[in-house]
Amino acid sequence: MLSRNRAAAARSMPGEGQRSSGRAAQRLLVALLGAAVGAAVAQADEPILPIPPAPALDARKLALGQALFHDKRLSNDNTLSCASCHDLSRGGVDGRSSSIGIGGAKGPINAPTVFNSSLNFRQFWDGRAASLEEQAAGPVHNPLEMGSNWAEVLGKLSRDAPLVEQFKAAYPDGLQSRNIQDAIATFERSLTTPNARIDRYLRGDKSALSPDELRGYQLFKAFGCVACHQGVNVGGNMFQTFGVMGDYFTRRGSVTAADLGRYNVTRNDADRYAFKVPSLRNVAVTAPYFHDGSARTLNEAVDVMFKYQLGRSAAAQDKELIVKFLHTLTGEYQGRSLQQADPLVARRP
Repeated sequence: MLSRNRAAAARSMPGEGQRSSGRAAQRLLVALLGAAVGAAVAQADEPILPIPPAPALDARKLALGQALFHDKRLSNDNTLSCASCHDLSRGGVDGRSSSIGIGGAKGPINAPTVFNSSLNFRQFWDGRAASLEEQAAGPVHNPLEMGSNWAEVLGKLSRDAPLVEQFKAAYPDGLQSRNIQDAIATFERSLTTPNARIDRYLRGDKSALSPDELRGYQLFKAFGCVACHQGVNVGGNMFQTFGVMGDYFTRRGSVTAADLGRYNVTRNDADRYAFKVPSLRNVAVTAPYFHDGSARTLNEAVDVMFKYQLGRSAAAQDKELIVKFLHTLTGEYQGRSLQQADPLVARRP
């Protein structure tokens, strides 16, 4: 009996080949874990983080939100939708210094991109909306934008039987203003643009950036641009005064109420001329730049930043390298890269 047990035990023990294969598998696992840890450490050392995978969203609310985002019935005269100022085929902007509302009304401020807006810590240049849901109501009620109100919008949409059924399927209480806001916000959360070349670089693909682009990224960090433009959205996570190292508004002249920025929300003098730092994601396709749309090219924008935010000069070649790096921030939407804009030509007046 004892000898049979020993024989069975011997048969159950791995042979030399099996042990060698097991050790190889262990070494491979250790190597893979080491590489993963190394990549995580390397990423932790970077001021910019890659865009995470898109969140799981309710398909019914997403479909409703997409339809509403393009629905001109949200405006008083049925001529404008959210997409009118946030064109998804143009980087999520309209390419104007300031947007045009109903009846040709000229808005006071440049429309920021809707892409990756879910990654911002607040919405609007002055941060007056704490969420995408809150932001969705703003343009509807603004007389210079859609010039409408929820009672008017609900009256129009309630006559659309298929749409009413969609709301009933997605929300227990059906067609309500808060559900319109929620659906639009749900769609906007889907508007992330992952897989930019900078993201691929940060995830370990060192061939994703050219030598000039990598040098531009190094300069972007060395000159201190990352003090405000960092994190997953390369901005969008703090307020900052426009003109830290110089009086931008005196130089530009014609100060408007929109130029007061965060002050319009808080009435705190310390917030005068302060704005939410814009995300630089897809910045190469979202000209013109700044809240006033005063910079028509990336080169102009970089010049302004050096003068008024950094308070220092830089060689023209260094600035050009930074511009090359900024082009690597263009991501993908629905698996396709956002169309590259000509960095030297503004697309609309």
